[in-house]
Amino acid sequence: MRSIQMVAPRTLEEREMPQAPDPGPGEVTVRIHAVGICGSDMHWYLEGGIGHFKAAYPQVLGHEPAGEVVAVGRGVTRVKPGDRVVVEPSITCGHCEFCIEGRHNNCIQSQFLGSPQMPGLFREYATVPQYNVDPIPASFSYSKATVTEPLAVIVHVLQLVEMRLGDSVAIMGGGSIGMLCAAVAKLRGASTVFVVDKVPHRLELARAMGADIGIHSPTENVREKILDHTRGRGVDVVFDAAAAVETINNGLAVARMGGQFTLIGIPSEHDLQIDLHTAMNKEIRIQTIRRSNHNCHAAMDLLESGRISDALVTHRLPLEATPRAFELLAHYEDGVGKVVIEF
Repeated sequence: MRSIQMVAPRTLEEREMPQAPDPGPGEVTVRIHAVGICGSDMHWYLEGGIGHFKAAYPQVLGHEPAGEVVAVGRGVTRVKPGDRVVVEPSITCGHCEFCIEGRHNNCIQSQFLGSPQMPGLFREYATVPQYNVDPIPASFSYSKATVTEPLAVIVHVLQLVEMRLGDSVAIMGGGSIGMLCAAVAKLRGASTVFVVDKVPHRLELARAMGADIGIHSPTENVREKILDHTRGRGVDVVFDAAAAVETINNGLAVARMGGQFTLIGIPSEHDLQIDLHTAMNKEIRIQTIRRSNHNCHAAMDLLESGRISDALVTHRLPLEATPRAFELLAHYEDGVGKVVIEF
């Protein structure tokens, strides 16, 4: 079957790979129709790894897929051939202490599609457990359905972070996750949402998704502007979707006394010089996030109701144009927001 494989840093090629196996008991085979490109895909692509995990070339990326069930194994009851579905990319054991607690994202035996553990979804077919697929509404295009996985991450964020009606929010980074943070924060009742980014057109997209104030970090003083708008108090909640040393420390600086700081993005650096003294002096609650923890249903409900828009998707390209898509994102070209690869 056709696939796009990362064969070296910043090098993607279309290659044939073995056909996905027939589904076994409790498994389904999905024909992939669309896959969104995620920020973590860009880490693999640009840096050859994520944190201490190194790429294993050739590696198939992609973990924001939507497709059609084409075959089911014995005992499958959730879906049938012809159903349109999204695929949860974390394959978990279901019986470790964390799965039993409902914290599947922390499963000690999890394998993640698109990492060196398992091929991702820039390929024509994939066979996965039935509990890793969820039917999508008839009104959804496959492209719209790919927004489900990143939005599910934000739903999980709000399961862990206390956010109250009228809170002020600062979002560091205006990529896909930052834009979805802005949309969900406004839906949750935030009074003011700041989005900080280095790319002007991403600030415009963030405003379209719900942000109130965009701050262009290369030309504006992030700390001064946010503190000025909040009369020196700082914001109640900070979401860092960029995870650079500068954005983390800016986030800690603009959080109010007793405020919250949530790290969603993945740092590129191994050793981060973080200003923990500021965090301690202000008794800031620091929260990290890992994946989405099976929140696809809630994410799809938000998209289907129109309460969250898929306007962040600016480009839809065919499979053979995947290398070009990654370069668009790497260079922030052509007003790019989120890119979806369509088969």
